[in-house]
Amino acid sequence: MKNSFTEENYLKAIYKLSEKHELVATTDIANMLNIRSATVTDMLKKLAVKKLIRYERYKGLHLTEKGRSIGVKIIRKHRLWELFLVQQLKFKWDEVHEIAEQLEHIQSDELINRIDEILGFPKSDPHGDPIPDRNGIFGKTSSIPLSDMKPKSISTVSGVSENSAEFLKYLDKIGLALGDKITIHSVEAYDQLHRISINQGKEISVSKSVAQNILVLVK
Repeated sequence: MKNSFTEENYLKAIYKLSEKHELVATTDIANMLNIRSATVTDMLKKLAVKKLIRYERYKGLHLTEKGRSIGVKIIRKHRLWELFLVQQLKFKWDEVHEIAEQLEHIQSDELINRIDEILGFPKSDPHGDPIPDRNGIFGKTSSIPLSDMKPKSISTVSGVSENSAEFLKYLDKIGLALGDKITIHSVEAYDQLHRISINQGKEISVSKSVAQNILVLVK
């Protein structure tokens, strides 16, 4: 039986919440999706009938194996679309989430697998979140915060841990994008101000909080 877009959104949300809590509360789902708890309760009843979730009375709910499989597949499609939009279509980081929300409901597995192949079977999306493979397995990424790097080191931007529109627009403003090479020239002892250059260009300064939210790979 085909699932509606709304049902898929619920399964994705429940999966994300289950990464932090073994059992998920109705109120948590309502807060994540920004809807009323009563509306959530009605949808959960439908998902339970389809055997996509299972309740534990007075405790919460969790996904069944079938429900988890669908939730992970939606996450896979969303994150691959985000990366495709950034790398292939040159969208900005802060522009891709809403578009990927629409594209993630395309049903063609062949299309998604082709995009995965074109992108080189990536392990993470533009924000540094892991992308599951076609079998639903999340690979391990070796990204670390830029703030963990030592002066004189060189690393490659692999994502961000802060994906607010404001932060992503700031990175665009300073000219930082996925795949860029960052050289750390110095770190101020007083306030941890990082003096860096991007792709061996002019030096700029970024704050400690910015450096903590930029994810990099070291080769």
